[in-house]
Amino acid sequence: MMRKSPFLLGIHAEPPRLLRPVLGILPIVVLVAAYLVVSHVRLQENPRDKLTPSVSQMVSAVKMMAFTRDNRTGTYLMWADTLSSLRRIAIGLGSAALVGLFLGLHMGMLPGMGVTLLPAMTFLSTVPPLAILPVLFIIFGVGELGKVMLIFIGGLFVITRDIYYATRRIPREQIVKALTLGASQFELIFQVVLPQIMPRLLVVVRLSLGAAWLFLIASEAIASTDGLGYRIFLVRRYLSMDIIIPYVLWITLLGFLMDSALRFIVNRRYPWYAAAQ
Repeated sequence: MMRKSPFLLGIHAEPPRLLRPVLGILPIVVLVAAYLVVSHVRLQENPRDKLTPSVSQMVSAVKMMAFTRDNRTGTYLMWADTLSSLRRIAIGLGSAALVGLFLGLHMGMLPGMGVTLLPAMTFLSTVPPLAILPVLFIIFGVGELGKVMLIFIGGLFVITRDIYYATRRIPREQIVKALTLGASQFELIFQVVLPQIMPRLLVVVRLSLGAAWLFLIASEAIASTDGLGYRIFLVRRYLSMDIIIPYVLWITLLGFLMDSALRFIVNRRYPWYAAAQ
């Protein structure tokens, strides 16, 4: 019988339940502490240093961006930027999820469609979306459609392939039994297969969130008049790290909340899938 290692990093080590939250937050605490020390040292040497602003400087910047109405636009810039970015990522990634679900599901259930489209999907999924950003801007313009299309294309092929393989993994016995009991192809696809694919769709959307934010920030930085990415690249010319750092942290928090919401839906709505994983 193997004994548990007394060290946290041992192969058989199992941290106590009460200690796990502490261990999870420890790296974040270390990073924050390291930044505060570096910021304090640099500001002691040069009070006008802009690279590592103090917490009070960042709080003042957030107060100005989020709670003070802009004289030129009459809006609260941080909230306006947030709404613009969330709208773009919701439309782009949401559309990619719907189209990818439709294509992947039918490619997996209809062999002829799968043989026809899978090679193209595999090839297109290897094309870096940022490499065709100029092409998208030329075709769709530099307005909202161009930004949304970048997020859409960036997620579509990955989601389609994932749903295709998830559909192919469904036991053949289920399909044969459903057809034997008189189910039509429509009923088989949308009443038997689709409910089993939905949790996987939410998971692959979770996995695509990071890339979607990357495409969003890149498109807003290049051609936009609002949005979180636009604001970061606008103030970088002034070395306004007191604005950039809170914006980056805000984007990180938004991504974390979106990921947590999708994970909660999977665990709550599809407990059988969460248990199997």
